[in-house]
Parts: sequence; C-alpha cells; structure tokens
Amino acid sequence: MKSALRNAYYFTLSRYSLNPNPSLLHIVPFISTFPSFPSVLSRNHPFRSPLCATLMAGGDSDSPQTSPSLEKQFEKFRVQLEDSGSLRERIRAVVLEIESATRLMQASLLLVHQSKPIPEVLQKANSQINVLKDLYNKLAEVVRECPGQYYRYHGDWRSETQMVVSLLAFMHWLETGNLLMHTEAEEKLGLNNSDFALDLEDYLVGVCFMSNEMPRYVVNQVTAGDYDCPRKVLKFLTDLHAAFRMLNLRNDFLRKKFDSMKYDLRRVEEVYYDVKIRGLATTGDSVGDQ
Repeated sequence: MKSALRNAYYFTLSRYSLNPNPSLLHIVPFISTFPSFPSVLSRNHPFRSPLCATLMAGGDSDSPQTSPSLEKQFEKFRVQLEDSGSLRERIRAVVLEIESATRLMQASLLLVHQSKPIPEVLQKANSQINVLKDLYNKLAEVVRECPGQYYRYHGDWRSETQMVVSLLAFMHWLETGNLLMHTEAEEKLGLNNSDFALDLEDYLVGVCFMSNEMPRYVVNQVTAGDYDCPRKVLKFLTDLHAAFRMLNLRNDFLRKKFDSMKYDLRRVEEVYYDVKIRGLATTGDSVGDQ
C-alpha cells in the first residue's frame, strides 16, 4: 500500500515539474505519514507568516495621529466656508426678490411694443424703481458684513443688475430720447456708496441689452404709423455705437454684446431705408441725409 502511494506521488511530481528531482522521494513517507499536514493548508486555517501576523496585530496601535496645527487650520476653514455659505444664501434670497421686481417691470414695458401710450406704460414700470432701490439697499447691507469681499459675491447679482440697467436705460430713452448715464443709474438704484456701487461693466452690458430692443420697437412703431421713429432711433444708435468704439474692449462677454450692437444698427438702417425710399419719412435732420 505504501509503495503504491509512493509511486503515485512520484508520478504527480514528475508530471507538474519540468525537472523532477528523484532525490525528493525520500520525503514521501514523511509527507504521507504526517497526519496534520492537510489540516494546516485547509480553508479554516489559512497560512500566514509570522511577520504578517505581527504587522496586522500592531497596525491599529501604531496609526498616525492628526497634527494639532493641521486640525486647527481645517477647523478654521470649516467655519469660514459655513459663514460664506450662509451669507451667499442671504444674498440669493434678496436677488430673487430683485428678479421678481425686474420681471414685473419688463412685463409693463412690453406693452410699448403694442402701441400703448408711453406715459401709461412708464407709469406702471416706474412703480418698481423704488422697490428695486430698497432691495439694493438691503443687498448692500448684507454684503457690508464682509468688508472687501464685494467681487467675491458679485457674480450672484451680476446678470440681474445688467437686466435692471437695460430696463432703466430703455425707460429713460422713451422719456428723453437720450442715454441713461452711469451716475443717473446709480442714483435710481441708490448705489452711490463707494463700498457698493454699480459696476461699470454691468452698466455697459445693460446698455448693450437695451440696444437689442430698438429694432423691435422701430418695426412696431412704423407698423403703427410712426414713420419718424426710425430716424430718431438710427441717430441714437449711431452715436452710441461710435461712443463704444472709443473703448478698448477685449475678447469677453462685453465685447460680444458690443458686436451685437452693429446688427441692431443695421436692422434699424434697413427699416429707415424702406421708409425713406417709399417717401414716408418726414423731413428733418437724419443720418441718412447726412
């Protein structure tokens, strides 16, 4: 029986080894007669080296501790981020109110394209100016809680301010036929303080937004029978476009909005040309005649 087992083991060893060593045959009786060898390699008793067992046993006790200075620094960061998030939520709450008032003003001004009387349209829109002024004062009080951080949170109300300036400039043009100046826009919104003022770029972008409404206004006015409107709008946009030419604008959002102004000017020129060529334009000082 033992010789049969010895021959079977030698056959298996010679099959899986490329260079079987017959000198190993003398350990076959020892392996075959060792009773605890299979239990050592069983699944219930996985083999581990003494070094691995020592490292695993002492891993928890030797884990590195957080440095006090590092923990103090990140605790400070946590407080700053929480304060900043709380302040941003308060700013956003005021901005939502500004956006709501802006929508009401815009809805009132849209009636001017339906040939509604301009004084009636402006009366409804002007009622929201005081609301916007109070909201911007409230926003300024919130931002003053973190001095020197104006431009950190400026992006939270930038687009809303640009739209407000656009509506105010359009209303001012309907009343006077002239451009709303930067100081006048600040006065309407109560932004005369040095720590919270109307950003210059926001004002310029708002003026560009206002010019986008001019072609539509001209077309609707000509349809309603006001054939002198294209001449006045063309003169205004020509002067405005020439004034923007004085600025050294870089390749940013303001430059793109300024580039769109020349398309507004071209559309108004086409309307004025159609009115002029049909003999519907009234006599007077016009850009086309010049």
